[in-house]
Amino acid sequence: MLPVIIAIIAVVAIVGFWFVSIYNGIVTKDNRCDNAWQTIDAQLQRRNDLIPNLVETVKGYAAHESGTLQAVTEARAAVANAGTPEEKMEASNMLSGTLKTLFAVAEAYPDLKANTNFQELQHELSETENKISYARQSFNDCVLEYNNAIETFPGNIVAGSKFRTRQGFEVTDAAARQAPQVKF
Repeated sequence: MLPVIIAIIAVVAIVGFWFVSIYNGIVTKDNRCDNAWQTIDAQLQRRNDLIPNLVETVKGYAAHESGTLQAVTEARAAVANAGTPEEKMEASNMLSGTLKTLFAVAEAYPDLKANTNFQELQHELSETENKISYARQSFNDCVLEYNNAIETFPGNIVAGSKFRTRQGFEVTDAAARQAPQVKF
């Protein structure tokens, strides 16, 4: 009788450790997703902080390009006002598109292209865009790992209804995949 009780206790302990291990792994993956999103958010904020300086620099050289400058300003505001990660992703895509248009417009102004402040801002924005791209990829990797953990056996049993699948970053606007066309 004693060996049976010991065996039952051992099985319960093993199952308990197994459950806790899987649960903690899911929580860790969920937290990594949050951290990866915070990295994207920080880079988006950095980009938003650089844009007013860039717009002011361009205004001095290309005052009649007010439509492009207004579009950049509105897209920047949309990113700042987005509430959910999905809204922020969509607004960020729009902002990336308007920045491409702004840089394309700058090509028509040799004095602006030669301006040291503009060159530095353009370089910083380019670096920030690269960091955003890398952060998005990292976020998508975290989301994939997390979703796999909660959707495959035995994680799906442990996850139950407490953990929900996450949406990775994806470009939803087909226009964002296209290079901007600038006509004068």
